[in-house]
Amino acid sequence: MIRMLLVDNHVVVAQGIKYVLENNSSMVVDILTDSRYVLTRTKEMEYDIVLIDMFMNYLNGFELSKQILHDDPSKKILIFTEKDIALHFNVLVETGVCGFISKEDSSATVVNAVECALRGETVIPTKLFKQLRRTEASALLETCEGMRDITLTEREQMVLLSISEGLTNQQIADRILVSQRAVEYTITEIFKKLNVKSRAEAWTKANNYSLITLQQYPEYTTV
Repeated sequence: MIRMLLVDNHVVVAQGIKYVLENNSSMVVDILTDSRYVLTRTKEMEYDIVLIDMFMNYLNGFELSKQILHDDPSKKILIFTEKDIALHFNVLVETGVCGFISKEDSSATVVNAVECALRGETVIPTKLFKQLRRTEASALLETCEGMRDITLTEREQMVLLSISEGLTNQQIADRILVSQRAVEYTITEIFKKLNVKSRAEAWTKANNYSLITLQQYPEYTTV
């Protein structure tokens, strides 16, 4: 018997997935709709796999996966989403998740994806895979010379490193001892410099082009 924890703050969606999985495979599925209680549950109960909605209240899928895998690196986690996560792909992969399932997938596809993850196989929807290939091709056309002219200030780097940990603007402000408005202004400046439109894209681009050079902050050296 396979035991799964399903984390999704949409109760109807979670119950539908539970029904599909339990009726099409030898699984027992527990549901949690509040991400704040997941870490406690995973410590109390032994689950073969955890299926996590990417976009939730309180803790998003990235933050939650990172915390679970910090406690137990061997834990198998799948990200479940209905939104475009191409821009979040690199950040999520770095956390150690097994793969991704689209909420638009058929019941059979969802069951198969879970079974693949349990066998240690990486799961990526074909649509996302094709999108990543197009993104990669576009990135190769981008001039490296132009990126070399970009430098990030110490504060901008600290904000990006905090973003990579999934912190909110207020949490970042508390960490670096500035106002939330100052953090929002800094993020706007980062977006302009890197020509990006999202926090995840900003972190991925800065990281890919080695624009994070902070060495004097030990807490960031392993990020």
